[in-house]
Amino acid sequence: MPWLQIRIPTLPEHTEMLEDALLIAGCQAVTLLDSKDQPVFEPIRGTTPLWQQTTVQGLFEEDVDTPQLLEQISTVIKENQLQTGTITTEILEDKDWEREWMSNFKPIQCGEKLWIVPSWTDAPDTNAVNLKLDPGLAFGTGTHPTTFLCLEWLDKNVNGGESVLDYGCGSGILGLAAILLGSARMDGLDIDPQALIATKNNAQANGINDDQYRVTTEPGELDAQYDIVVANILAGPLCDLSESICRHLKPNAPIVLSGILAHQAETVMQAYQPWINFDPVAEKEGWIRLSGSRK
Repeated sequence: MPWLQIRIPTLPEHTEMLEDALLIAGCQAVTLLDSKDQPVFEPIRGTTPLWQQTTVQGLFEEDVDTPQLLEQISTVIKENQLQTGTITTEILEDKDWEREWMSNFKPIQCGEKLWIVPSWTDAPDTNAVNLKLDPGLAFGTGTHPTTFLCLEWLDKNVNGGESVLDYGCGSGILGLAAILLGSARMDGLDIDPQALIATKNNAQANGINDDQYRVTTEPGELDAQYDIVVANILAGPLCDLSESICRHLKPNAPIVLSGILAHQAETVMQAYQPWINFDPVAEKEGWIRLSGSRK
């Protein structure tokens, strides 16, 4: 069904009161948007930074009384002396959002041999290493620079027969790609149970046997050490988990870290310096891949 969308430009300190006002008025979903294309990077943990000019966006059922809704919101703004810009409304036609997303997810070549291919499309190169992928509700399609950089590294550096730990596996894209490139097996670790479901489904879709992979939410179930460790998460968790991650890496074995913004690279490298000798940094669209080997 169609929806009524309302947008209210405001200041960060006024967003919470406007959110409450929209929800009281029957809003089905509230989203905070950047009004002026101001980037907000990975926040300090425990904080929720907002843009200096934020837009509060709400979705209402189409049959809502729009004049009454606007009057109700205007009253809240006036009584609380909130600073807002021009309030706009728009009717949004309903779409099959799943199909909309699927139509925009195209096959991606990652290096010389490896392709990530949506499970509902044909592989462009049947002679390539093709990972059929349906991420489900888990992170990881290969379209994000961090995932692409890791896949590119795997394409170049998997020699065959390795054991791989995919730390924060999401859809399983990195560990499963390693298997298709020749690794003997992979373990995937993630705190999200949806990631385990997605990884299992993607393994089955690619004909990967149960004895070639394992996924878990429990670090205690992992092997002591692996031939390759990949961790594509975020800079904060990467730093916090540095000792634990490195403990699972064999001496002289390679590690790949991503989910890191350019300005965070030095901090992450310092966290891993006691254990890792780093290669030159790789960058794509402001995101960083760190690779190296255990000392």
